[in-house]
Amino acid sequence: MQTQPAPLSLRKASVEFRAVSKRYGKVTAVDQVSFTIQPGQLMTLLGPSGCGKTTTLRMIAGLEIPSAGQIFIGGEDVTLRSAADRNVSMVFQSYALFPHMSVLENVAYGPTVQGFKKSIAEDKAHHVLDMVGLKGLGGRMPSELSGGQQQRVAVARALVLEPDVLLFDEPLSNLDAKLRRRVREDIRELQQRLSLTVAYVTHDQEEALAVSDEIIVMNNARIAQRGTPHTLYAEPADLFIVDFIGDANIADVVIVSVKEDQALVHLGPLQFTLPARGLGQGPAKLAIRPDAIALSGGSGQTAGVVTKAFFLGRLWEYTIETEFGALFVTIPGRSAPFVIGSSVMLDFDAGGMVLVPHA
Repeated sequence: MQTQPAPLSLRKASVEFRAVSKRYGKVTAVDQVSFTIQPGQLMTLLGPSGCGKTTTLRMIAGLEIPSAGQIFIGGEDVTLRSAADRNVSMVFQSYALFPHMSVLENVAYGPTVQGFKKSIAEDKAHHVLDMVGLKGLGGRMPSELSGGQQQRVAVARALVLEPDVLLFDEPLSNLDAKLRRRVREDIRELQQRLSLTVAYVTHDQEEALAVSDEIIVMNNARIAQRGTPHTLYAEPADLFIVDFIGDANIADVVIVSVKEDQALVHLGPLQFTLPARGLGQGPAKLAIRPDAIALSGGSGQTAGVVTKAFFLGRLWEYTIETEFGALFVTIPGRSAPFVIGSSVMLDFDAGGMVLVPHA
C-alpha cells in the first residue's frame, strides 16, 4: 500500500493497431484496422452508427479482445491484457457517477481502490478537481451539479488514475447544444495543456472537427479516410466522406482537360479550374460546399429560383433550383433575406469546390 503523497504524473503513450479485427459470430464489427495515435495527440474515431468506432475504442480499453491483429500501448503488446491490466481510463457517455457519493468521494474512489490512504486519495482528488475547474465543489452531490459540471467530474475521475491514455465515448451526447460547445472546448484545452493521449469517439462531425488533431472516419467496419480536420473537409477521399464531413452539393461535371494536375471542369455552361486529384478527362463528381455559393439580386454566373428558405439565426439556409438541379446554399443570417419564389443570381467560389475521386 502506498502511503506517501505523489504529484499527478501523466505519461504520454502511443496507441497502435496492427491489422486488428473483431468478429461476433458471423458479424465483423472491425475489419483489418491499422492506425497509430501519437503520444499527446487527440485522435477522434468518427462515423455513423454501426461503423465500428465504439468497438475500436473498447478494444483500446481492454473491454473487448480482438479476434485478430495486435494492439500496442506505449510500445507494449496489450492485445490479450484485460482492462485492469492496462493503464487507460474511460469517460463514459452516461458519466456513471455514484449518486450517493459526493464529488470528492467520486473522484477519490479510484485511488482508494488502488490502495492509497484516504487522505492521499482525497489530496489527489482535490488536485484534479482544481485542474478541471471544479475547485471548491468537492462537497456537492452529483445531483446538485449541472450537466457540464458532471461531465468534468467524470473527466476528473478518469484523470486521477494517471492514465497513459484517456478514452472518451460520446462524452457530449447528454448535453444541450450550447453546453456541448463549451464542454468540448474545455476537453480540448485540458488535453492540450496536459499533453494527454486521447482517443475520442463521436458521431457528431462538428464536434470531431473542433476537438481533433486527426480524425479517423470509419464506415462498414473499416477506415474510410484518416487526416486532419482541414484535410478531410477540403480533400475528401470519396462521396461517403463528402457526405459525412459537413454539407455538400454533389454535381455532375465534365473534366475537359488536365494539365499539371489542374483540371478544366465544365459545370453546365460554367467552367472552373480545380485540382485534378488524380482524375482524368471525362465525367466526374464535384462537391460544392453550401457556403461557397453567393446569392444576389443583381448579376452573377448563373440564375436560380428560391424554393425553400429557413432562418437559423446565424445562417439563412436556402434551396435554389438551377439548371444543374437543386443546390443547398447558406449565407450569414445578417444578410437581407430572399423570399420563396424569387429569382436570384449565383456566384461560385472555387475555394469551396472539390473534385471527388472514387466517385
